Amino acid sequence: MLCKLSLRNISKSFKDYAIYFVTLLLGVAIFYIFNAIESQTVLIDVTSSTKEIIDLMVNMLSGVSVFVSIILGFLIIYASRFLIKRRNKEFGIYLTLGMSKRKVGTVLLIETFIIGLLSLVIGLIIGILLSQLMSVFVANMFEADMTKFTFIVSKEAIIKTIIYFGIMYLLVMIFNTLSIGKCKLIDLLYASKKTEKIKLKNPVICIIIFIISSLVLSYAYYCVSFGVNEMEGANGIFIPLILGAVATFFIIWSISGLLLKVLMHFKNNYYKNLNSFTLRQISSKINTTVFSMTIICLMLFFTICILSSSLSIKNSMTANLTTLAPIDIELYKTVNMTEEHATQYGYSAEVINDSKISINDTLNKLNFDIKENFKDITDVFIYASNDLTVKDTLGNSLAYVKENYPYLDLNSAETIMTISDYNKVAKLYGNETFTLKDNEYILVADFDGWIDIRNKALENNSTITILGNTYYPKYKEIKNGFLNISSNHINAGIFVVPDKAVNDSLKEQEHLLANYKANDEEGKKEIENKIDLIGKENYAKNTNLSASTKLSIYEGSVGLGALVTFIGLYLGIIFLISSAAILALKELSESTDNKERFNMLKKLGASEKMINKALFRQIGVFFLFPLILAIIHSIFGIIFCNYLLETFGDEKLLKSIIMTALFLIIIYGSYFIITYLCSKNIIKDER
Repeated sequence: MLCKLSLRNISKSFKDYAIYFVTLLLGVAIFYIFNAIESQTVLIDVTSSTKEIIDLMVNMLSGVSVFVSIILGFLIIYASRFLIKRRNKEFGIYLTLGMSKRKVGTVLLIETFIIGLLSLVIGLIIGILLSQLMSVFVANMFEADMTKFTFIVSKEAIIKTIIYFGIMYLLVMIFNTLSIGKCKLIDLLYASKKTEKIKLKNPVICIIIFIISSLVLSYAYYCVSFGVNEMEGANGIFIPLILGAVATFFIIWSISGLLLKVLMHFKNNYYKNLNSFTLRQISSKINTTVFSMTIICLMLFFTICILSSSLSIKNSMTANLTTLAPIDIELYKTVNMTEEHATQYGYSAEVINDSKISINDTLNKLNFDIKENFKDITDVFIYASNDLTVKDTLGNSLAYVKENYPYLDLNSAETIMTISDYNKVAKLYGNETFTLKDNEYILVADFDGWIDIRNKALENNSTITILGNTYYPKYKEIKNGFLNISSNHINAGIFVVPDKAVNDSLKEQEHLLANYKANDEEGKKEIENKIDLIGKENYAKNTNLSASTKLSIYEGSVGLGALVTFIGLYLGIIFLISSAAILALKELSESTDNKERFNMLKKLGASEKMINKALFRQIGVFFLFPLILAIIHSIFGIIFCNYLLETFGDEKLLKSIIMTALFLIIIYGSYFIITYLCSKNIIKDER
């Protein structure tokens, strides 16, 4: 009997369960998709290094899934509260007819179990189907061979999803049973008749709190944008985050107190149509949901920042590969090591001796024929002197740098190259070449964080001294250039000086740059394998030779970009769904409470069109208010994220922001439309 009643209730109240059911389906599907990535990547053809990155990504996603399950667990419990509130009168009638609270709880328990089971089964089916598209997406991200691809169902992901969501549903069942047990019959029967009084806050206090909160929020914005260099270590970011969160709470609190008071002064608009009713409803909602609105605003803020930044990293790293890794290989080693190096770094005598010979001789020692495997060979040196540190190159801008960049290491030795060596590299890379007079130098860099510092010194015509000779800047600004191949902008500064400015005593490193002598990708991979092999033999034969290859950089950057993108998408979509679902459920709950008020408007002569318009406006404002504030927050949040990730570049930032906006429009907008339609049905319901 109870089972039959539960099934009939689910069928009859399906529109009540719509948001709840959709949210559960999305949660289950997304959870399965991201936890099935390991199975999806088994059959795609990737290199061993890429496989290691995929394994790391899978492990990180497993850890993130625990956090995601906690978020979804709270969301499901919150949703179940709405369902109970929506059906208070129904449960009250059951009790009036003689049904015990235990049996009412059992009915709700069965309903929750059936809804959970349906959502789990259907969600898994949707997840399995969509995960096949994810397989293609994964292969595309890692540029893998999909010839071995087949339809894949991950048993491990299914089991994991069932366990996690099974625990969540069990907690919801317990929560619902306890909630019914605490309810009083009179509260259940007359819950819809209760009205909440709108308490007008003191406008003077609201204005004062709004001004103070705005100032605090402005300071938080300053800290994460213009004042980012003043933060005390990595933990410094928590201060503006906490200040921003607290300020957001009090801004919403003060606006909720001022909104109605201010709008009531515009009497022509206030008393037009149902505006007075709509405005009082909006004010009441914001007034009673300040904490919820703050949480939703912050979740939307994190969603925008996470999605924009993660997508920007992937796009920027891919765009950087062509320009920042223009050759196939860079070999480098420290030269002229002394016993001091052995003492300081623990190098063996064999490594010290190897530093006395060239890279070519080291490769011969490792049985690698450079002429057989390489072409376009360019051999250059880096010089360094303890008499030319960062502090020595800043000149009159030293005080400015100390004040604005307090954690900068000013005692590190600068990197020096001769003009002839640099021009050889620039010609090989396709970059600009230069000429110098005997008393001039040029500073080249591509790392944005350092370019500002360097330009400040160059503007002040800062001189440098090498081996007792003084050199003046040829240009008053940084010139773009680099030596080390990479996927990121990492050159903090290379001082290019005349050939006569340095001697062999200042040699620090030797760099050998080359392309592979191969006509196709297969041939390049064969040479790459030889490089990997001598890399393994390197330590056995006691050399300090290191290598960076275009292929390894490419695989690493693609892998890192994919890892960041997947985690960003996972967290971003879950945060977005959670914030939208909370808003939707809150609105539906309010619609249930306000049903009698809308019915009264009908009796007073308000047309259905006017009522629907008023409902649309108040739901629209309720959805837009935290979103607009979150967008303002995210402008400064993205600035801070770009500062942290500036080595990746921001070439594709606009594209990532557009993609984030599409996610917001599709998911957030869909919840808004569903909420409006369900609210209309609740108001029309004559039960």
